[in-house]
Amino acid sequence: MTPVAAPSAHRVLPTLQKRHAPLAAAAEQRAVLARVPVARSFEDALADAGLFPLRATGIEILQLNVGRKCNQTCRHCHVDAGPDRTEMMPDAVVDRCLEIIESTDIPTVDITGGAPELHPRWRELVTRARAAGKEVIDRCNLTITLLPNYAYLPRFFAEQGVHVIASLPHYRQKGTDTQRGDGVFEESVTALRRLNALGYGKPGTGLVLDLVTNPVGTFLPGNQKALEAEWKRQLLRLYGIEFNALYTITNMPIARFLDFLEETGQLGEYLERLVTAFNPAAAAGVMCRNTLSVGWDGTLYDCDFNQMLELPVDARAPRTVFDFDLEALARREIVLGPHCFGCTAGAGSSCGGATAG
Repeated sequence: MTPVAAPSAHRVLPTLQKRHAPLAAAAEQRAVLARVPVARSFEDALADAGLFPLRATGIEILQLNVGRKCNQTCRHCHVDAGPDRTEMMPDAVVDRCLEIIESTDIPTVDITGGAPELHPRWRELVTRARAAGKEVIDRCNLTITLLPNYAYLPRFFAEQGVHVIASLPHYRQKGTDTQRGDGVFEESVTALRRLNALGYGKPGTGLVLDLVTNPVGTFLPGNQKALEAEWKRQLLRLYGIEFNALYTITNMPIARFLDFLEETGQLGEYLERLVTAFNPAAAAGVMCRNTLSVGWDGTLYDCDFNQMLELPVDARAPRTVFDFDLEALARREIVLGPHCFGCTAGAGSSCGGATAG
């Protein structure tokens, strides 16, 4: 068995909440974004593309954000997750989510956080969703699997057939550690090798390992297909690592990345870049149209980004898991804001990567 190095002492950057920063409040984030002058509103951009009002096309993915606690504190994190966060989905909300999972035909359950595996009922969510015939996605930061109490995760993933989507900013150390903290890259490589050893990312195993990358900076992601080919070549050559697909995600002007943009005076320029790069084809395929996001407290949102800005689903639709109505939610009107330009710039950006060619 390959020896596993003890996780290093990194990722100690305090969260916005811990620092009592103004942008820790979702209302302040919304106000800051609203003050930035842009060439046109997102609603106008959609109207010009014949897509306004934007509506859901159904619910194919139920995304559960089970908490803000994480063993990392990444510089770009739109959740402002970290070790000092205490929000965790309470039992009543978990129970209701399980009822929804087991009683509806929503095919995919996407579990995220923070580090979702830190939730005490995460394993139950996975096993019961799998028993109900659902595809289960776990959004894993990789380093969690090296902590002593979570060393079981890779084998558990494989036993349950969990679709692992792992975040890795770059296939070289500097790009990853700049965004995630010193030592993260080395630990991520160790974790990926352990997943590969169990069959993840290997042809014919059915064990899917996808990687997610955000740009390290204020620019849009490159071409997803070209980057995927490069990453596959380089990770195999440099580290012997295999994976299935690469998802490119635009840095959203929310929470810590918004704080960075404000601090460096680049917010206006970055938003204008997103506005200028608006792509109607990307807008037509945004994730909010087929995804429903559940907050740790049971509030319903169109997407994880709206969740972090505390923009719940349209008031004409049920707003909590306790009022869940599949038919009403499947045809709801999407709640919009200037941050939505992040999902529609260039080839688009979603939890599944680019939304347009």
